[in-house]
Amino acid sequence: MTSIGIHDLAVATTHHVLDLAELAEATGVEPAKYHRGLGQEQMSFPAPDEDIVTMGASAAALLLAEHGTDGIRSLLFATESGVDQSKAAGVFAHHLLGLPSTVRTVEFKQACYGGAAALQTALGIVARNPEERVLVIASDVARYELDGPAAPTQGAGAVAILVSADPALLAIEPHSGVHTADIDDFWRPNDTTTPLVDGALSLQTYLDALLGSWGDLQAHGGPGVDEIDRFLYHQPFTKMARKAHAALFRHEDRPVDESALETSFLYNRQLGNSYTASLFVGLAALLDHDDDLAGRRLGLFSYGSGSVGEFLTGIVQSGYRERRRREATESALAARVPLTVEEYRALHVSYTDDSDERETPRTTAAPFRFAGVRDRIRRYERTAGA
Repeated sequence: MTSIGIHDLAVATTHHVLDLAELAEATGVEPAKYHRGLGQEQMSFPAPDEDIVTMGASAAALLLAEHGTDGIRSLLFATESGVDQSKAAGVFAHHLLGLPSTVRTVEFKQACYGGAAALQTALGIVARNPEERVLVIASDVARYELDGPAAPTQGAGAVAILVSADPALLAIEPHSGVHTADIDDFWRPNDTTTPLVDGALSLQTYLDALLGSWGDLQAHGGPGVDEIDRFLYHQPFTKMARKAHAALFRHEDRPVDESALETSFLYNRQLGNSYTASLFVGLAALLDHDDDLAGRRLGLFSYGSGSVGEFLTGIVQSGYRERRRREATESALAARVPLTVEEYRALHVSYTDDSDERETPRTTAAPFRFAGVRDRIRRYERTAGA
């Protein structure tokens, strides 16, 4: 049976970064509350001419530069911070990337789970026609109330995933476990730019979805906990992944070993929460930094508030080290321009998602930028870095 899975994976983020130690000092909080309590060090923050479209297209451009567009007939864009209630963000990206008109494009939404849903859909498309490849983009900006309790868990990032038969990185196994429950733990009504959160309920719902999807995986013949070599979890903040790992291993009556988790935290500690991209940013970090993964089985848990969870497994392919993008990702993280707390607050307050006429200042050095709104239409353009 032909394997299907992730052939290549690229990460992109924003122009700006805020150091959480500076945010802690400005708000009278001990930095350890963020560094150890949340497991976070920095958070990416978009410039006025950046959004989910520019980040997602930037990540995808890295893949297309290497693999071209042959065989790509689907672009699946996952986000929970969409820019239009009707038009898919992927249609804007489709134009920026110069994709052929013969590429179906659609947007996926179910909180942070949307990226995994898009991946599963891509797997099904390739299973039907193994000659096709699917481009999946997961891109989000996590923006919370200014100086509110969730502010240090903001962030921004995108991943682009090329799904194909005979993948070079990770072959996804056919069994998965799923869990859905109608829970009001985190939601964003149409008339607000920041979400409403019941923090305690959200943490518990995450764990319920983990154990529910794990139980469903076991009921459908998936591998046991002892047959999985590395575990990856959705990371709204990296400490949450630790809590999830501990809960799963207690459930299975196994001693908890968190040492293997650290590698998957390397990028998310610096990006902050990237919602739909978060799980796959963790996967990128693991593949980039662990030299002993060939042939090993990974367990991947995706969670989206509201709530949906899914537990997938996959086998790392023997040539994965040749596909790694560690240098490019680390360079992009290092190139971010630091914000002072005052600058961050000014950017946060100035954000709007309305359709009023405006032009955005040229700031980003990324290949694409959000140019503003004309005639109530969002406009995007290539930059000199394209």
